[in-house]
Amino acid sequence: MVNYELEGTRPPPAVAARGLTVVRGDRTVLRGLDFTLEPGTVTGLLGPSGCGKTTLMRAVAGTQAKVTGTLDVLGLPAGSPALRPRIGYVTQAPSVYTDLTVRRNLDYFASVLNPGRAHRDTRRAAVTRTIEDVDLTSHADALAGALSGGQRSRVSLAVALLSTPDLLVLDEPTVGLDPVLRRDLWDLFHRLAADRGATLLISSHVMDEAERCHRLLLMREGRIVAEDTPEALRTRTGTGTVEEAFLHLVDEAARTEEPTP
Repeated sequence: MVNYELEGTRPPPAVAARGLTVVRGDRTVLRGLDFTLEPGTVTGLLGPSGCGKTTLMRAVAGTQAKVTGTLDVLGLPAGSPALRPRIGYVTQAPSVYTDLTVRRNLDYFASVLNPGRAHRDTRRAAVTRTIEDVDLTSHADALAGALSGGQRSRVSLAVALLSTPDLLVLDEPTVGLDPVLRRDLWDLFHRLAADRGATLLISSHVMDEAERCHRLLLMREGRIVAEDTPEALRTRTGTGTVEEAFLHLVDEAARTEEPTP
């Protein structure tokens, strides 16, 4: 493994996209996107519903068909088999077995990741750690089907964390959660980046969550309107919030797209 600090160089981007395009039927969902995600950062992917956020995340996770352009993830082409244990992908719909308890769900997925008796203690420790990470210790022995929607989403997040992934792709992970739990999860996201060096790509349509990110990708109609830090976006647009900055950039883009008389 290369030690970039000793060599005095920067590590390569965790994700690098050039001309990323996805066409579904007669609709172009992603329109030639160029962007990078740096290792150990939390990047927010923000924009209105239907702008292409989920399609972009599926492309990064390697589950989106008919992707053109260049998309490298952790130094490999997106979708490469070697990336599977290194990426945690949490969709909007919780991916859990409702007839199993929280602990049994995680036991099962841990056994898939590390099969065999030799890894039993490692699996047990990973399950305990991830249950604590997502604050479900008091519900560990409850059936997943009896949990609230937000709690089931946290079980899905715990599954993604079992393998301590290098890249976490989270599609609106805080939907339906109360403000305290949202705060706690964002604290967890930053710990994962700071302590474990993980890279996180987190989508949301809630603009106040943008302030919690290191960098932002603002999307509209399949295009990236801006890529920068929250502070830089506010400064660039002369606005007080990221939401105001986004609206300013949308209006600016609309003016440039207007045909000249």
